[in-house]
Amino acid sequence: MIHGSNSSSNGMMSSSSANAQSPGLKTYFKTPEGRYKLQYEKTHPAGLLHYTHGKAVTQATLAHLKDKPSQILPAPSSSSSAGSGVRLAAARLLGGGNGSRALSFVGGNGSSKNLSGSSRIGSLGSSSTSSSPILSNYDGKGTYLIFNVGDTLFISDFNSQDKDPIKAIHFSNSNPVCHAFDPEAKDGHDLLIGLNSGDVYSVSLRQQLQDVGKKLVSAQHYNKDGSVNSGRCTSIAWVPEGDGAFVVAHADGNLYVYEKSKDGTGESSFPVIKDQTQFSVAHARSSKSNPVARWHICQGSINSIAFSTDGTYLATVGRDGYLRVFDYSKEQLICGGKSYYGALLCCAWSMDGKYILTGGEDDLVQVWSMEDRKVVAWGEGHGSWVSGVAFDSYWSSPTSDGTGESVMYRFGSVGQDTQLLLWDLAMDEIVVPLRRVPPGGSPTFSTGNQSAHWDSICPVGTIQPAPSIRDVPKLSPVVVHRVHVEPLSGLIFTQESVVTVCREGHIKIWMRPGYAESQSSNSENVLTSSSKEKLPWSAKVGNASYKQS
Repeated sequence: MIHGSNSSSNGMMSSSSANAQSPGLKTYFKTPEGRYKLQYEKTHPAGLLHYTHGKAVTQATLAHLKDKPSQILPAPSSSSSAGSGVRLAAARLLGGGNGSRALSFVGGNGSSKNLSGSSRIGSLGSSSTSSSPILSNYDGKGTYLIFNVGDTLFISDFNSQDKDPIKAIHFSNSNPVCHAFDPEAKDGHDLLIGLNSGDVYSVSLRQQLQDVGKKLVSAQHYNKDGSVNSGRCTSIAWVPEGDGAFVVAHADGNLYVYEKSKDGTGESSFPVIKDQTQFSVAHARSSKSNPVARWHICQGSINSIAFSTDGTYLATVGRDGYLRVFDYSKEQLICGGKSYYGALLCCAWSMDGKYILTGGEDDLVQVWSMEDRKVVAWGEGHGSWVSGVAFDSYWSSPTSDGTGESVMYRFGSVGQDTQLLLWDLAMDEIVVPLRRVPPGGSPTFSTGNQSAHWDSICPVGTIQPAPSIRDVPKLSPVVVHRVHVEPLSGLIFTQESVVTVCREGHIKIWMRPGYAESQSSNSENVLTSSSKEKLPWSAKVGNASYKQS
């Protein structure tokens, strides 16, 4: 259905040139607060064969590396005349002479040992580089965009306008399909990668950037060759404040809890699942085992998982169309509900933990209230499956009720209809239609509403059926904008921008109003805001399953 809009000429244009806009695609979109402008694009090297894309949908993770104390004092920086910020970054990371284009993604550059220092690396961090060839003292900080295409994981310098990645990691036996980054990681292993084969790796992002090869280095390997679960990894996440714990969801409805401090080869055996329809948790018998626990969530695939910001709750959405919310530490199902119809593909939490967004095959964006334990709004506006949702935690509501609490939320969604939609969720909009309070009376409800009274919360563990269409307030999008020629797979909000990702590995960075104007046209002045520190602890997107058309 969607592919009909993507003619071969459009496809060629989108992959051959970052600036080649296909007919009908604008480089900006308007919102009530101003114009968002397409600032730059990221993609994979043009030589990558197109047919490899069908095996895995591109997802993107934003990783912010913090300062690492350097062992050697850097030499005084020399001013360099290289024109592009990313080429300098590539030179600094990979040991290349003047950041020549050849090394930006092949990673095979080992001949040139003299690092060129430069004082113009945007906001990437230290502006000087050591004259020593020892790359292990790389102490760079900066923001990196990690995305998978085919059998390769690419790493791009997010703050550079250079289109090509600075690093490519190839997987010989299976495709990387999901990944997650933990900026608070204690011992260096901060990046998780889940594969189509079920295998899982944890690595240090900094070590990958230091290495000039095309393979993972110093990786911890879990579920090797699918020894615990041979089902495809569908979604992966670090446990917030979890001291190195992470969870991996699989296509067979199971989720496993791992501890990165334990050896990945410790065999875990779990009892046979007696009832596939029931939620159950089993713990590994041995203290040396990894994974340490198996959660059987549902029949069919778990399509996406997301932790609330504080790590208290874990949300999952699945092929069966249900959102489920668990108390993570108690291993308890708290609540959940069903889509209008079809599978749910993606989910996301608001920063305050009050709301969950879901999107899926019913083309709707559902807003789920944790307080009311039900759907409180439906966003109607997508023309096909909704593949990515996210709250914009940097957007400040133009109105405030003075209590300091959010009275309006901004969120975004992307779909297989190639469109980005932005939505405003005002509290009074979703409360008033639900309450329907007659003069002098108590709240009343039409038949079909699950709750007999506004204040009665359903028992813990209750899963709601799909609500009736007339019982749920409808939201209309503030913005509808076609951003890519290919179906979309995710979006990320940052302080300066909104990032859109298409399933074929093309990524666009749209600058917020005010930021776009302040950017000069030269590539030296890339995102210089220091407010990156305010990134939510895990900025990741995607985690959707797709119909191959």
